[in-house]
This record gives sequence, C-alpha cells and structure tokens, in this order.
Amino acid sequence: MTRNPPEPRPPLVRTTAGTLCGSQENGLAVFRGIPFAEPPVGALRFAAPQPVPGWEGVRPALDFGPPPPQGMGAAQDARGDDWLTINVWTPELVTGAGRAVMVWIQGGGYMLGTSGLPEYDGARIAGEGDVVVVSFNYRVGVEGFAQIERAPANRGLLDQIAALEWVRGNIRAFGGDPGRVTVFGQSAGAGSVAALLAMPGATGLFRRAVAQSVPGPFFTPELAADIASLCASELGLRPTAAELSSVDPLVLALAGDAVTTRLPELVERWGAVAYRAITFAPVVEGDSLPVTPWQALAGGAGRGIDLLVGHTRDEHRLLSLLDGLLGQVTHEQADQALRILAPGPDGARRYREGFPGAGPHQLHEAVNSDWLFRMPSLHLAQAQHDAGGRAHVYELAWPAPGMGGILGACHGLDVPLIFGNLDRGQPAALIGDGPRSEAEALSALMRGAWTRFAVDGDPGWPAYDSEQRLAQVYDAQPRVAPYPEETSRLIWQHHTFAPLTPLSRA
Repeated sequence: MTRNPPEPRPPLVRTTAGTLCGSQENGLAVFRGIPFAEPPVGALRFAAPQPVPGWEGVRPALDFGPPPPQGMGAAQDARGDDWLTINVWTPELVTGAGRAVMVWIQGGGYMLGTSGLPEYDGARIAGEGDVVVVSFNYRVGVEGFAQIERAPANRGLLDQIAALEWVRGNIRAFGGDPGRVTVFGQSAGAGSVAALLAMPGATGLFRRAVAQSVPGPFFTPELAADIASLCASELGLRPTAAELSSVDPLVLALAGDAVTTRLPELVERWGAVAYRAITFAPVVEGDSLPVTPWQALAGGAGRGIDLLVGHTRDEHRLLSLLDGLLGQVTHEQADQALRILAPGPDGARRYREGFPGAGPHQLHEAVNSDWLFRMPSLHLAQAQHDAGGRAHVYELAWPAPGMGGILGACHGLDVPLIFGNLDRGQPAALIGDGPRSEAEALSALMRGAWTRFAVDGDPGWPAYDSEQRLAQVYDAQPRVAPYPEETSRLIWQHHTFAPLTPLSRA
C-alpha cells in the first residue's frame, strides 16, 4: 500500500509586527494581504500612512487585501478598509538568502488599481528569475492624490514609501536583500517610480528602478487645488480634510469620476490636462516632492540608481479605441491635438514636416503618444545620462495579435509580457487566443532582462548615451538599434516637462 506524500507545511515567517502564515504554491512561498500601515480611515483619513500595530499569534496571509476606494466602474469590495496591504512571492524562506527583490507598483491613472489583479501575479517572475517579488496597494483618486487642505499632498506616494520601508524592515525574513531592491511599474506606476526618484523620503529605499511608459503630467499645487475644489463642489463641499472626511470613500471616488467626465469642457481653464481628461497626478509641492523627476535626475538625484526605462511604440492606440477614435480622427481633431500637445509655438508645423504624408489619425496618434508617454520616458533616460547616471532604454514594438491585431504595440502590452500571465486578466486580451509561441518567447526574453537588471543592473544591452542612443527594440526579431522614434525625439529635444498649471482661474 502506497502512501500519498504529506501535504507541505504552510510557510511561516516572523515580521516586525508578528508571525504570518502563507501558502505553498508551485514551489514558492506566497503571502498575501499583509498590512504595512494602519487603515487610513476615521482619524487617519487623508493622513500620511501610520505604522501598523503588532498582533499576537499567527495571522493568516492567504488572500489579497481589499482594493482602495475607486470609481470608474471598478468592482467594489466589502471586506473592510484594510486597503494598505502588501504581498510577497519568494523561492525560499531563508533569512539572509540575499535574493534580489522586485517591488511592483501598478498603474491605473492614479485613479484605479489594486495589486490583487490576476495579471499582477508574481509567481513566474519569482520562480523563473529566482528573485523575491513584492506588490502592494496604495491610495488612488481623491483619497491618494487630491490636493486637500490640512492634509499632506501625494498621500498615494507616501503609501508607496511606507511599503518600501516595510520591505526594508522585513524582506530579509522572506529571503530577500534590502540592499538589492528594484522598484518597477507601468503607466501611473511608472510615474510613481519616477516620482520616488525625486522624493527625499524614498532615498535609500531602492537600488534600481524600472519605469515602463512614464506619464508626463505632474501638477502644480494650484492646478491640483483647482481640480480638488471641483471634486468637492460635486458634493456641495469645500476641499478640506474636515469636510471630506465624513464622506463615504466610494461617494468621493464617484465625485472624482464626475469631474473626469467634465474635463474636456475645461480646456480653456486647464489646457492639456483637461483635453486629456487627467484628474489626478503627483503634485510638485516643494515638500514631499520638491521638483519633477526630470529636474531631480538632471540634478544628479539618480546618479547612484540604475535605471531601465522605455515605452511601447503605439502607446495611444488603445486609448484611441477606448475614446471611440481609432481610425476615425478628423482633420479638426488632429489639428486640436497638435495645437494643445505639440511642444513650442511651431510644434504642430514640425509634426507635419516630420511625418510627411501622415493623415490625421497618424498625427493624432503620434502627438498623443509622445506627450503622454514616449517623450517623458525618453527624457527621463536623457536626464539620468546627462547627470552622469546610467540608463537603459527600450521600446516594445511587437504588434499585439489580440483583437484582430488592430492595436499594434499599445499601452499596457508590456504588463502580460513581463509577468508572463498571458492568459489571465484584462491585458491578456491583447495577446489573444491564437498560437502563443511567439508571445511566450518574447515574454521570456523581457522577463529575463528585467530580472537580470534587478540582480546586477545589466539587462543585456548597452546603456543609453547621447551619441549612439542605443535602445533594445522588442519585436518579433528583437534587436539593439538607435532609438527608433528619432523624429519625435528631435521635435521634443528642447522641451521641459514642467509641472502643469492652470491657464486661467474660474
């Protein structure tokens, strides 16, 4: 009579706050929903994150924590207000094992997002890369980024710093090395990575940074306060902590949604940010975030940090689809985009000259892609290089086969490729249901580069410089080549990504 092998014992780990019990999954120890800060409710509503108290006994860490309050049609979670939680995937629970640590910051326009989405499962990165993977929740929307009187600015970014402080204090117990931490993020997560490079409070909390599609918009306090005032006025209130703290978080998130739908009517007041319907972004207020990331890196703030930064080729195509404009852009709409977004007084002319023969759709796609993600990402690398730091640049050019291939190498395509979750979560629709061999090969190549970078700072191609401008181009036939978007680079080369400010006051 044969006996079944005994079930593996659930992994236990002792943190600074108490003991956790996780799960054993495919050779990894996994811990979910670990609180890294007190729930930001009640007296702590709109406050900086506060340390979590310890607990007695063993705390289960089997399920993701509830997402932070958010609107935009996101499913609501009734499991409570313990929004600030962290998750860990590790190959080995040996204190002092010294593995590199990769800390993921999800995107979502600073309005949406939770670490528990299936596309962010860190198992393949941790298992194949032999690294410790960490993800976490942070406050978004009004809770995290609105400029509220008598509340600290950039609360969502302060949550991220608190999570990194938790990593520094606890990751040894999970087999990680607190001196070998890489932060990586996409879209608003990449904007957060860029912001952390400029924040004094994040100094020393990470050694390397990966920024995938860095968004350009950062706000002045004046713009952020004006937008917050409009959000509060949706509820007949003023944007103060005292008045807003009594409002249900979901109701407040929906007020932010209502303002987002009104923004296109406010282009004369707020310019590009209203045209692009961007309600929230990090605020350059001189305290938690003294300057923009581009200013910080140009001043040498990232000289001791290895940087990997890039974007997709067709950043805006998915957004055009969501806006109902894919293939439908008129000459008038292209003219408006060029007038509002192109840099300098002759930016529109330079786009038309630089892309001869381009129709309105191509011009609209190019200037939106450049303003939103492509040029902010490239300028971050350039600022790092100019100050004597090291940056590696990439472009994802592989056209997504899903949805009939209409989206090309669109925004967000990098997420399933990096995580290797090609059949889970919403971004998996970009991969489609067809043959997976090409997608799997590209996914393994990119995932390997990211983990190598986390381990030793070298993703496998030369650092960017001002002479050769080499970049890794991820396509069906990956190659190292001069940065592909040279026309856009020249149009934007003298532009400064300054904090956005109101064009006029109401």
